[in-house]
Amino acid sequence: MTAQRPTAAGPTGPGSRLRKVGAAPPPEAGPLPDRGLLTALMEAMEVGLCAMAADGSVTHWNREAERLLGWPEAEAVGRPGLAGWAVREADADAVAALLRDAAAEGRHRVQEFALLTRDGRRVLVRAQVSAVAAGAAPDGAGGQGREDGEDGEGGLYFAFSEARAQVDLERSLGLSEALFDEAPLAVVLVDADLRPAAVGASASRALGVDRGSLLGHPLGEVLRDGVEELESALQHVLATGEPLGSVKLWATLRDDEERRRRCWRSQFVRLGSPLGDEPVPLGVAWLFEDVTEREQAEQEGTVLRFRATQLRRAGLAAAECEDPMEGAVGYLDFVLAGFADHAYLDLAVDGEVGGLVRAAASPLGTVAQDPGPEPSGIPVRYAELHPALRALERGGTVCVTGGGDAAWAVDRRWPSATVHGLCTPLRSRGRTVGVLTFLRGPGRRRFDRSDLAYAEDIASRVAAAVDLAGRHTP
Repeated sequence: MTAQRPTAAGPTGPGSRLRKVGAAPPPEAGPLPDRGLLTALMEAMEVGLCAMAADGSVTHWNREAERLLGWPEAEAVGRPGLAGWAVREADADAVAALLRDAAAEGRHRVQEFALLTRDGRRVLVRAQVSAVAAGAAPDGAGGQGREDGEDGEGGLYFAFSEARAQVDLERSLGLSEALFDEAPLAVVLVDADLRPAAVGASASRALGVDRGSLLGHPLGEVLRDGVEELESALQHVLATGEPLGSVKLWATLRDDEERRRRCWRSQFVRLGSPLGDEPVPLGVAWLFEDVTEREQAEQEGTVLRFRATQLRRAGLAAAECEDPMEGAVGYLDFVLAGFADHAYLDLAVDGEVGGLVRAAASPLGTVAQDPGPEPSGIPVRYAELHPALRALERGGTVCVTGGGDAAWAVDRRWPSATVHGLCTPLRSRGRTVGVLTFLRGPGRRRFDRSDLAYAEDIASRVAAAVDLAGRHTP
């Protein structure tokens, strides 16, 4: 049965569609001023809405219900029930009983059942069913006003959408919860002001802070180094909308007294609102994992391969030198690349306790620019506690760090920009024939154990060449 569309002038016109089921007709003065607003709200709902009077007839049918099922308002409103058009005849009794039972509970109840589209397809919907007490149901948007329920009985309404869409939404929400609470991948949601709005459990552990203490605070309160690169990546994604993937960020936590560098392989995705005509950036999702150990192992492997190559090349070059001392000096030029800024070769003087003579320096021409002796055969005037003399006396490697103090470097007759120094003795045939010194400037880290092993490997080769040359006595 097709309902007659009411006219705008009558009491059942658009103005009266918001009248409650079983309520008295509005006064002759005209429609209530808020009925048009309620009509617009019901028409703008993102879920289908169907209301039924106490006798089961359809009183309301909005545009979203028409979009989902294809039945227009004119063909839906006024029908005696859902059987035969919106629900299969075989399912009609079960659906009607389900709706009545849900409404009888007096609270919102979510149910799933199948509805029919106009072209005969079945669509599984998830509906929230609510009872409408007599005299309390809105009459209006998308439906014809009815005056049922005057005997005190109410109707019901249910808002519905495709169950598949609801499941997809729930899956997305479930994924979000898993990422924040259970997944090993760290997640931080950053708002447009570059301040964290949500922090996952893994991210909280990686950053060393409580999840709530970081919210709304600048990232610089947590990171000592690397915050500029992180904020630059966030601003780029916010401005362009293009995601960034596999970005390796090296950072240091502010509360880490050891100032250990951490490497986070990061992904950045801009978040936008799907409700606007144009995407409105809501922030950026920063997803990252700690790959510090992997990156350090890869870097160490790369360094070891490079150093082994340099030693091999230096050995081949030294083998072609007629003068073994020339080959010893050539080692300095080869191994200095990527290892240190300066290298000095000092030879021990027979008959002079703690005496050292500068035999070579690399790179050439740098010694004269700063205080320090040139390779001239004249003994070097090192102070009594100089690292080179200590290495000569002990027969072991000595590492020192000056903290960037120019006077500290000048006192040791090293270039003023020196920050880190390593002195290792040249041992050959049970004797110490000299000292090999490597220096690093402020742009390099201090010498570590791998550097010490490499320097000692170089020293053993240089010592053999020096001993062969018979030049340990000037």
